[in-house]
Amino acid sequence: MNKKTVRDIDVKNKKVLVRCDFNVPQDENGKITDNRRIVSSLDTIKYLLDNNAKVILCSHLGRPKGEVKPEFSLKPVAEELSRLLGKEVKLAGDVVGESAKELTENMKDGEIVLLENVRFEPGEEKNDPELSKKFASLAEVYVNDAFGSAHRAHSSTAGVAEFLPAVSGFLMEKEINFLGSALENPERPFVAILGGKKVSDKIGVINSLLEKVDTLIIGGAMAYTFFKSMGYNVGKSICELDKLDLAKEAMEKAKKNGVKLLLPVDTRLGKEFDPNTETKVVKYTEIPDDWEGFDIGDETIEIYTKELENAKTVVWNGPVGLFEFDKFAIGTNAIANKLAEISATTIIGGGDSAAAIEKAGLASKMTHISTGGGASLEFLEGKKLPGVECLQNK
Repeated sequence: MNKKTVRDIDVKNKKVLVRCDFNVPQDENGKITDNRRIVSSLDTIKYLLDNNAKVILCSHLGRPKGEVKPEFSLKPVAEELSRLLGKEVKLAGDVVGESAKELTENMKDGEIVLLENVRFEPGEEKNDPELSKKFASLAEVYVNDAFGSAHRAHSSTAGVAEFLPAVSGFLMEKEINFLGSALENPERPFVAILGGKKVSDKIGVINSLLEKVDTLIIGGAMAYTFFKSMGYNVGKSICELDKLDLAKEAMEKAKKNGVKLLLPVDTRLGKEFDPNTETKVVKYTEIPDDWEGFDIGDETIEIYTKELENAKTVVWNGPVGLFEFDKFAIGTNAIANKLAEISATTIIGGGDSAAAIEKAGLASKMTHISTGGGASLEFLEGKKLPGVECLQNK
């Protein structure tokens, strides 16, 4: 997928509108608790500054749903950006209103303005063309560097590209390259690990990956839907009774395509949803009625980690257990540790898997951690992402 990047377009002395992902977590006092998303946008911003552009940044934060809500202001982001860049980042008092116009009108090269939270505008999530035009009127070039929002067709992620030359930033480029090459031309064996709660959330990805991988490893709560579809009891475990056919079909498709589909052979159970609950490990065929499955068992861990030893490309999306509770983070941590030591291209598909890797302190050992949970999932599914499709081809 060859999309133009900021390198392929002249940005000198131009006003460049950059859509970033500054949707960062904050504590109750509005202090940013994790600035990684801001830090990961710096390469693109610095490149534009070095090339004498006038930089106009925009992003969403949280879900203010089209209303101005002070607790969702980007003020803390403007302060953090100013600190990281060592120069003032001015925050507009609105998104595309008087303040935004005034601040962006007479910018000098190398200046930076941050627009207020794009979701303060009711038209943003509706991809309202009028709002898209207003965004476009502030700048001469549009850069999308927000992969985490690329699966949404909103005014600031896709709509504005109708009215300005549109290219990708470096973060977006990296995402498209890693995820794209893994899917289009992976070094084999290619192994995918899918976890998470529901088969229904992942069925598109399962179907798409069964066309591409050598091995598909299943973990997380969705494994219990597979067990149930095979006729076994799953106790109090999460299980989608209306999705048993999908699980069966996936197993048949794997067989037909010659893909090794690995399901847990044992499971770590808890008495209740509690970090201190009593636990035990049983075979997948022997889950008692009043217990709930929260993690893969020891034998499964051994099989899964052994399978990963020879892998050359691994895509991991979704933890294989309830990793938020230490007692049920054993499987997820074992997989994270194995990925950290093998010599494969390891791609972590954002969201909870990324959080689990961070929690285990192994982020630096992975080839690529995607910044977009939902977006990377849809990308792996082979869906077209509006925020990527709208960019110019090389």
